[in-house]
Amino acid sequence: MSLIVQKFGGSSVKDAQRIRNVAGIIAETYLEGNDVLVVLSAQGDTTDDLIAKAEEINPHASKREMDMLLSTGEQISVALCAMALESMGLPCISLAAWQVGIHSTSVHSDARIRKIDTERIQAELDQHRIVIVTGFQGVDRSGDVTTLGRGGSDTSAVALAAAFRASLCQIYTDVDGVYTTDPRIVSNARKLEEITYDEMLELASQGAQVLHNRSVELAKKFRVNLEVVSSLERKPGTKVKEVTKVEKTNIAGVAKDTSIARVALVGLQHNPGVAFQVFDLLSKHNINVDVILQSIGREDTKDITFTIHKKDLEEAEDVLNEHKDALRFDHIEADEHIGKVSIVGAGLMSNCGVAAKMFEALYEAGINIQMINTSEIRVSVLLDEEDVNRAVKAIHAKFFDET
Repeated sequence: MSLIVQKFGGSSVKDAQRIRNVAGIIAETYLEGNDVLVVLSAQGDTTDDLIAKAEEINPHASKREMDMLLSTGEQISVALCAMALESMGLPCISLAAWQVGIHSTSVHSDARIRKIDTERIQAELDQHRIVIVTGFQGVDRSGDVTTLGRGGSDTSAVALAAAFRASLCQIYTDVDGVYTTDPRIVSNARKLEEITYDEMLELASQGAQVLHNRSVELAKKFRVNLEVVSSLERKPGTKVKEVTKVEKTNIAGVAKDTSIARVALVGLQHNPGVAFQVFDLLSKHNINVDVILQSIGREDTKDITFTIHKKDLEEAEDVLNEHKDALRFDHIEADEHIGKVSIVGAGLMSNCGVAAKMFEALYEAGINIQMINTSEIRVSVLLDEEDVNRAVKAIHAKFFDET
């Protein structure tokens, strides 16, 4: 008997019909003789609706109270799914994260899982029940509910798969796998049969919305057997694994991210330790920084430019301005109307001409580059937000239409 973890996203459980469909998939897996542990997201646009309700009451609600509110969405999903399975005569139980014992840090709205108690779930599995758990959330040392950030249900599922050494962790979505880019932008995007953990992590981190990036980190760390499949069509998905085809020279995919903002600190003193002061300050306020560029200015000053999530922009500006005298910079320039486009592929930097090919595609499309950032398996460029979709199409065509 195998233990299989199945995670279903919001679109997969958005209404009664979809919930019955999900219950059918779970039932089929269970009746094949497997133990089944299910993780669910909130239905459809429930999270967005709850955020809208909060803004009607208090646009500046605390993150703790927002977590209390948003965590209710998953509780609705698991209860409804359990009811659907009960109607089919199958033994099941729905559990919230605090009942399971999914312990997290206390960073509201962006918590991380610290550990998972296995006793309650194991006891239910031992009674041959299907266990349905709320994704996206945990409980901190004070007993307060926390949420793991958008897409956090993926992380919940992989963490549970790791804790229970599951044979397989399936992430069910409304697409049938991982594509070379967003098929809603590029109609001839190709589905990948397999992709490495590293490639998937980079794609997820650079804006691809198929998997939460922290879920891929966990899958890689604990060697979780991970698969992305469709909840709407019964067909093979994409396997995420350590090693795929040897000597693969093509890039794995093109990702975009329009949820970022660019911040420039202009006129910083050109002294040792300045960069540390800036980024240590942001880190203490749980503001994640991505692309960083430092340039030498005039008269012993320099500029530091970096990107952050748009939701953190106001707080970042406030924090930096509060410490303006200590940091000794002239002024802040911020731009919310930018986007990032990235190409990702294992061994990308060891294949000559890949970056040049990307830049050629942008040149031919008449698109200006603001910043460039690279890693061993990624090249990213910052562009005007209005150019992002054109850039994705041009780059994808350059790499995939010519092969």
